[in-house]
Amino acid sequence: MTVHTFSDANFSEQVLQAEGVVLVDFWAPWCGPCRLVAPLMDWAAASYGPKLSVGKLEVDGNPTIRDNYKVQGIPTLILFRQGQELARQEGAVTKTQLQAFLDAHL
Repeated sequence: MTVHTFSDANFSEQVLQAEGVVLVDFWAPWCGPCRLVAPLMDWAAASYGPKLSVGKLEVDGNPTIRDNYKVQGIPTLILFRQGQELARQEGAVTKTQLQAFLDAHL
């Protein structure tokens, strides 16, 4: 499974209109904690397969979606189901914490 790249332009189609659950990692390239979380997105995509779609949205280049969801700190992970925010996790997480977060909502 691949980690998708979301943007202001494709967010509605790829996240809000998606079937199933979508995990969005709001990040920035200058953010140290974001770089620590990045490999976990690959792990989540591979581990949860068809149950979960995983993608990243770079906050500086996509201010509309960032502001719509009031993302103020990064990294912020938001789970969406049927176009609605299901859960949110702010700050860096460990693999164990990410797994617990996802398992609680899938």
